[in-house]
Amino acid sequence: MKSHRLLDLKPRVRPELRISRPLRRGAAEVHLLWDPLGERQLEVGPKEHFVIARLDGTRTLAEIGDQYAVRFRARLGEPQWQQLLGLLHTRGLLEGSARPAPSAASLAAPAGAAADRSGMLAGRIRLVADAPALLDRLHHATGFARRPAFLVPLLALVTALLVAVAAEFGTLVDETATLARNPVALLAVGVLLWTSLALHELAHGLVGRAFGGRVGEIGLRWRLPVTYLYCEVENVRFFARRREQIATAAAGAVANLAFLLPFWPARLLLPEHAQARPFLGALLLLGTAVALGNLLPLPPLDGYKALGYALDCLQLATESRTFVLVLARATIRRDHTELRRYPTRLRLVLGGYALGCAALAITLLTAAGLLLADHYGPLVGVLPALAVLAALLLRAAGMAYRNARGPAAARAGQVT
Repeated sequence: MKSHRLLDLKPRVRPELRISRPLRRGAAEVHLLWDPLGERQLEVGPKEHFVIARLDGTRTLAEIGDQYAVRFRARLGEPQWQQLLGLLHTRGLLEGSARPAPSAASLAAPAGAAADRSGMLAGRIRLVADAPALLDRLHHATGFARRPAFLVPLLALVTALLVAVAAEFGTLVDETATLARNPVALLAVGVLLWTSLALHELAHGLVGRAFGGRVGEIGLRWRLPVTYLYCEVENVRFFARRREQIATAAAGAVANLAFLLPFWPARLLLPEHAQARPFLGALLLLGTAVALGNLLPLPPLDGYKALGYALDCLQLATESRTFVLVLARATIRRDHTELRRYPTRLRLVLGGYALGCAALAITLLTAAGLLLADHYGPLVGVLPALAVLAALLLRAAGMAYRNARGPAAARAGQVT
């Protein structure tokens, strides 16, 4: 009788909970669940998601159990239901259960917020005391920029700028080389481009805010010799559509190109031998390179995030390396047991990404070699080996630094 009453219950998860699409973490399929009140991000498997998604208050546990048995060919008994409902109740996910207070150590907190320590070599500092409030104000003030009447012409102008830069690439390279002999002017170009990164990060925040995301923090991060601004947009994985996630990731590059638009006609209006032309030419060329470089599918660039959103992969680079090792072991040992855990589509995605990264690395090294051949001659042949050695040394230094920070920092969560 007790079991019968339990199966007649119609529990309901809190309606404000947000559940992601099916995502891939390695060979496993997972769903992310976001609790906005407790500010927690949880990860569940397909079986748990199947049940949670049906706890809407209209179906009994018996009905959900019948559907579960058809889907997974296994029936949930009373102990399993009690365990699952108890877990959901304890975590405050069921309607009517006690709701947890926001936790500073939640998985949704900024990466390393609780354990990260800033030092001279690497660290971060918050620049805005209340980033969500700032983005709310900017969101209301820039409503016109989200209308098609503004966006369509802007994207058309950005496309025209890219075409113009491609058409005058040789001239822009010469002007950049001329400017390189003037360190002060070159520094001014660098300062302008670095400043444009503020617009880059705000664009991420504004577009993410428009699609229902929340900006957790805006600040400055450094990993010497590189310093850069950052804007952490939370909950991107929970946006309703992939195109919204991809637009959030690509917004920064579009903002960088939009920043260059006023300098394009200014350069065209100048006489051919005007002293300002090398400055504007270098700004256009380097600014375009920065914007497009951010769209490369390499971590932690925006292009990598956009590709991960498009493919619904949580850690595309890490999992592709793991897959390559699994594939290598399967080939050497002629044992495909571990490899069979990966569906065919996932094999193509991870293997294709690994091959694409290898091809991209070869292309970039070759292009760098051709550009430097005139200046360094015989040394060009050893540049690929030096680049690989430098990458290995940097990786070893980064791992050593991370280990020195202690296990707590290694366990810090990641922001999507």
